[in-house]
Amino acid sequence: MPLRVVGVDPGLTRCGLAVVDVEPNRRATLIDVSVVGTPPGTPLDQRLLAIADGIDAWLDEHKPDVVALERVFSQLNVSTVMGTAQASGVVIVAAARRNIPVALHTPTEVKAAVTGSGTANKLAVGKMVAKILRLDAPPSPADAADAAALAITHGWRGAAFGAAGAAASASAPRPAGGSSGLTPAQRAWIAAEAKARAVKAR
Repeated sequence: MPLRVVGVDPGLTRCGLAVVDVEPNRRATLIDVSVVGTPPGTPLDQRLLAIADGIDAWLDEHKPDVVALERVFSQLNVSTVMGTAQASGVVIVAAARRNIPVALHTPTEVKAAVTGSGTANKLAVGKMVAKILRLDAPPSPADAADAAALAITHGWRGAAFGAAGAAASASAPRPAGGSSGLTPAQRAWIAAEAKARAVKAR
């Protein structure tokens, strides 16, 4: 049975949403994609309300097993970070109300999982998303493609670690037989996570 992942690329102006079904063999299929947005200059409370209404409707319609959300990270533009964090909080609460686990992934993780390089640009990510999902072109706008990439990343992580139906943790066990059959990007990711866990355990 496939793992249904809702990917969310949070933002106040545009919040990308994607639903991807990922089978145990890592075949990913795009189910739906959208963007919830508000015009610049809209009061903050109305922006957050629009995102809340949009994510509520999305989760109720698609009933995912897990929500994959971009992890907020430090940027030079503090106002952008704050807006992203506010939008992320709305999404996390919406998922929590439905007992849907939330997994956070950094942009570097997503780029590495989808393209094999943590420094890939948006164009490269979009092209690989289209290839993985067997689409003629990447989902549009870029926020939607990023949401799909998040969903793929978590779905593949679940397949790699055998964590279907739940938000996989960094301590999840590897599947029997090691990492054979995984893509090069997935093998590199597993190796990097194992190294990080070893450093933390010291």
